[in-house]
Amino acid sequence: MTVLVTGGAGYIGSHTIIELIQKGYTNIISVDNYSNSEESTYKRIESITNYKIQYYSIDLTSKIDCERLFEENEFDAVIHFAAYKSVPESVENPLSYYRNNLNSLINIIDCCNKYHCNQLIFSSSCSVYGNSTELPVTETTPLGIAESPYAETKFIGERIIRDAVKANSEMKAVILRYFNPVGAHISGKLGEPASERPNNLVPFITQTAAGLKEKLKVFGGDYNTPDGTCIRDYIHVSDIADAHILALEYLTKTNNNIEVFNLGTGKGVTVLEVIKSFEYVNKLNLNYEVVERRKGDVEAVYANNDKAVKLLGWKPKHSLSEMMESAWKWQQNLLDDPI
Repeated sequence: MTVLVTGGAGYIGSHTIIELIQKGYTNIISVDNYSNSEESTYKRIESITNYKIQYYSIDLTSKIDCERLFEENEFDAVIHFAAYKSVPESVENPLSYYRNNLNSLINIIDCCNKYHCNQLIFSSSCSVYGNSTELPVTETTPLGIAESPYAETKFIGERIIRDAVKANSEMKAVILRYFNPVGAHISGKLGEPASERPNNLVPFITQTAAGLKEKLKVFGGDYNTPDGTCIRDYIHVSDIADAHILALEYLTKTNNNIEVFNLGTGKGVTVLEVIKSFEYVNKLNLNYEVVERRKGDVEAVYANNDKAVKLLGWKPKHSLSEMMESAWKWQQNLLDDPI
């Protein structure tokens, strides 16, 4: 089986490539335009797996480049990660999010149809549930009003895939709704890409702990939660990656044309609880302050993951402490070995 991994130099994409290789999937081709990543990530993958994969530098919003990719290779399945993913950035610049996230998906599906690649795994998000009053959310929970353009692109992306599968009876798709991937590879050699303006909470935490940022800002302390901060379902990135291999195996044997799975631990954790866990496990004190709410954030969301456990045979293995410990190990490695 030859697997195309789009956004393979990114955070979840790179960890999924490692899991694919370790599970025996060695015919892997990755594409990335490095808007949220670095080409050096492939060197890190090689240092962990001792396997060098083929990769292209391609912007998938270009139909010509996407078409060339499929002309040169014969793919059996696509795992589509490539997308912009920052909630606040999407609020500031919505058109770039619609253009990038949707055009790239449409080009991929067009090429899948033309070149008879009939298995697609799509990276969606728990943000499609919006401010749901039903917690924990299941896959049948009504989708809420999108709180950000990023969330809206995932909502629309899911609909595009449903319509595409309906129009092409040979295509099968799995939609994976991620909750909050955090942590790093157990080796400490690979984690969330370094950025002066991280998209997620944990890189802000680790950069503050490392002295790269003066202070960590906690957005909102007046939510209707136990300590006033947002509740999320934090899950180790390697657990998320493992689910993609199980989803790929599921696609090869299922008769269902489309399936949706929540990927979360099933437990909601507040932002302050994450901070306290990081401080405790790494024996550090963080400089942080609670500030005003941030536009686009939902108050609370966490998963019911029963469906993924039952149908995929998936089970998260890593605790919150392990997530915080691995994230700090990765940050320290970045300081010592930036590549």
